[in-house]
Amino acid sequence: MVALFQPSIQPHWGSLSFVSTLYLCPILDRLMDRVPHKWQAEVRLGLQEALVNAVKHGNHLDPRKVISVRYKTSGNQYWWIIEDQGGGFDFENCCCDCADAATPDEIAVDECGRGLYILNQIFDEVQWSRGGRELHLCKHIHRWFGLPLVC
Repeated sequence: MVALFQPSIQPHWGSLSFVSTLYLCPILDRLMDRVPHKWQAEVRLGLQEALVNAVKHGNHLDPRKVISVRYKTSGNQYWWIIEDQGGGFDFENCCCDCADAATPDEIAVDECGRGLYILNQIFDEVQWSRGGRELHLCKHIHRWFGLPLVC
């Protein structure tokens, strides 16, 4: 007897850590494992932006400091928690709400920056914790409708 089944999506968290480096291809490849193909370009862009921010602005490219990422998939929700060892990001006093900015050009001159604009456009949930050293990202992927921003 042969039983065919789809592997269930595990509700537990996976994790990985890496020293501060901008060589992110293998890390991004691992974090994209379960993301549906048509959404990979968009999610990869967002995760790359978040990781670059953690390495450059959080850990200041210090190879003695580590970036930690936890990730999980639950139904149509894909979660990533990115933590750096820097001094934190003052998310409460960010001078704008990047999600509500009218144009990318307005963001370019603002202290909020393009990176935060990208994160807020790609992910459905963007939350900061631990004094701005931890970023929680969530993407809701509906397999039957909706199109990615990036193809």
